[in-house]
Amino acid sequence: MTDLFDNPMGLQGFEFVEFASPTPNVLEPVFEMLGFTLVARHRSKDVVLYRQGGINFIVNREPNSPAAYFAAEHGPSACGMAFRVKDAHRAYARALQLGAQPLEIPTGPMELRLPAIKGIGGAPLYLIDRHQEGQSIYDIDFGFIAGVDRNPPGVGLRLIDHLTHNVYRGRMSYWAGFYEKLFNFREIRYFDISGAYTGLTSKAMTAPDGKIRIPLNEEAKQGGGQIEEFLMQFNGEGIQHIALLTDDLTATLDRLQLAGVPFPPPPPATYYDMLAERLPGHGANVPELQTRGILLDGSTTGGAPRLLLQVFSTPMLGPVFFEFIQRKGDDGFGEGNFKALFESLERDQISRGVLQTERA
Repeated sequence: MTDLFDNPMGLQGFEFVEFASPTPNVLEPVFEMLGFTLVARHRSKDVVLYRQGGINFIVNREPNSPAAYFAAEHGPSACGMAFRVKDAHRAYARALQLGAQPLEIPTGPMELRLPAIKGIGGAPLYLIDRHQEGQSIYDIDFGFIAGVDRNPPGVGLRLIDHLTHNVYRGRMSYWAGFYEKLFNFREIRYFDISGAYTGLTSKAMTAPDGKIRIPLNEEAKQGGGQIEEFLMQFNGEGIQHIALLTDDLTATLDRLQLAGVPFPPPPPATYYDMLAERLPGHGANVPELQTRGILLDGSTTGGAPRLLLQVFSTPMLGPVFFEFIQRKGDDGFGEGNFKALFESLERDQISRGVLQTERA
């Protein structure tokens, strides 16, 4: 993909997401349910690699490590993420020059030193190169399991589409500035969503390569809503959900449901009744979407329809959940669905007694 704008850090997409849990055997069943396969083990640490398509999930079970400390504070969660860059040392030096805080990740003998800076919630943001075949961090630091496909297709999930951060009120501008200053991200969408009782604002940030997308969410002034609940459950700022891209959401979703991935109740029938009015001429199979609870967004004006299909799991790692997404020419985040989703989550908060409606 041609860079959308100047790419001074040589960004080339997400490399991996790192996970940790204070309780053993919590993460692994979730990833297997999502269609990931254990493909490699670290040569000297209790760290394993799960893979599906071009998605790398690293489970760090190493005691007394930054990942372990993060998990002790936040529970089972994404405790770090990595951007793929053209030249890691150059990108790291530039990040420090621009004021990034370095993080020292302990390494053993014959291991690669992975440059990392302090990211969301204090989690490491790694800068990774050497992604050529035979020279990647996985080839050097990991041993692949004999007889296991190194690039399993899983349930059809292909890439990390975006990672969404939830931040404290008043901190959205700080994190937007962080990504703008260090990596030349740009704000491509801005949402101001209000439900019946609560609200949120969101800045959708995109990297110059167009492959790294990070929406930032903060609670609206009235408080008491979904972002505030996440921050309390998670014990701080962090990655709220991870969106995974597929080329056939219907087939992927059928496999995920068979595997037992939990999903919320589908939207009300009126949501699907209104699709023809909201997206005239969309051409999608509405009964097929409705039976699976798939949301549809995009644009049908000015030529061929540009569509986005998406569905969200319920929380699977503490308050952290997953999104499954298919893009048919639309590069948005489901703006048309955002309010509908927000309102449904608000209703869930009310049903659980988390949100008191007297504030109305």
